Amino acid sequence: MEKKDFTLQQAYDEKGQAVSPILPEGVKNYLIDIDGTVCDDVPNEEPERMGTVLPYPDALDILNKWYDQGHIITFFTSRTEEHREITEYWLQKHNFKYHGLLMNKPRGGNYHWIDNHIVKATRFKGRFTDLVVATKEIEVFEQ
Repeated sequence: MEKKDFTLQQAYDEKGQAVSPILPEGVKNYLIDIDGTVCDDVPNEEPERMGTVLPYPDALDILNKWYDQGHIITFFTSRTEEHREITEYWLQKHNFKYHGLLMNKPRGGNYHWIDNHIVKATRFKGRFTDLVVATKEIEVFEQ
């Protein structure tokens, strides 16, 4: 499959003023956690395990498929900057295809992401598959 164009498109608000550019239609920006999501959960306090843990095969297959379909894959992890080198080594060793790696995600879970762009959250529950559309109850700002 041919790669999609990542050229950002200019966007404008209702007043016609420029706002942050957006991706072309159909391109998704996937932010993927590492520990407990694409491999067993390895805490920062045990960095010696970070280079030896095995990836979940379904995670590797699905994420590389999304990459090949032209979507943006960025790993977003609670590992600290001091773990960047071993993390990049591990991703390359296991042939993960990705565009970026963001370190220092806050630890502890219970994430509430507030953004001016659309955010779709998917809780990982042990197995990567293709995504399906489902309607769930969410928290929103009072109008």
